[in-house]
Amino acid sequence: MNARKYILAKQIQWARNNGIDLIGSKGNLGLPAYTRTLDENLFAPLSSETLKSINKGDGRELAGNPSKMQAVHSSSALSVNIFQYWQSINQPEKIAQACHFCQQTTQVSKNIRFEAKYPIDTRFRMGPNIDVVIENDSCAKYQVFAIECKFTEAYGGRGHFGMKEKYLELDIWEEIPKLYELAMAIGSEDKENKYLHQAQLIKHILGLKKAYGKINFRLLYLWYDTLGYAGWKHREEAARFVEIAKSDGIFVHEMSYQELIVWMADNYRDAHQKYIEYITNRYL
Repeated sequence: MNARKYILAKQIQWARNNGIDLIGSKGNLGLPAYTRTLDENLFAPLSSETLKSINKGDGRELAGNPSKMQAVHSSSALSVNIFQYWQSINQPEKIAQACHFCQQTTQVSKNIRFEAKYPIDTRFRMGPNIDVVIENDSCAKYQVFAIECKFTEAYGGRGHFGMKEKYLELDIWEEIPKLYELAMAIGSEDKENKYLHQAQLIKHILGLKKAYGKINFRLLYLWYDTLGYAGWKHREEAARFVEIAKSDGIFVHEMSYQELIVWMADNYRDAHQKYIEYITNRYL
């Protein structure tokens, strides 16, 4: 069983174990992997703020019936299930600490946004949409902690698009020569990385750099691990990218969802029992 099918099978079994009826992407057609209602796929319903943010994103996660976000393997649903809880109880600093953005005593985080847009240049119709952004106090060292989230996407086997030449012509590459060299090497199609979409991560860095400067943000690549070669190779590709970015002075790190969830279970279970039970039962 390949990595994507393995993750999908686990999520389908989670739904069945919890008495959740599944339908296909076209209702009666397609593999039954979509919940009948969005709320069945979430730990808690979308808040009005989260709903507004996701609707503004370019991914059209809530369009259609069923929507993409009703898929049990939805990356958007996974990110909401992990991050929205901390916004709802007004403790965004807790998830920032769990993501290893800061020490456990740090209390600078103030807000969590989904599908935040960071345009790189006016000549592009769309800018990068970053899955989750934790906004910090104005006096903090880093203005935002940004998170790019992946669930099954890396294991689809479709390959990844690279960097179009028009990106390479921008003047925003100042101070990040190693990432520029990497973008040049990628070309229009990334043939080196099978799992990591590094062109997307580079664009996220460009958008964040445009908004905050080179050193005023941190970026986390948060990915879902899997058994065997695919998980090992994905981690290797992510670690290599992190080292290249760090050589340019960009504050970026990688972490698997499983590492994040286990850390939270070990540290937050007593005070947040229902949340911890949900994410451990579903995603470990």
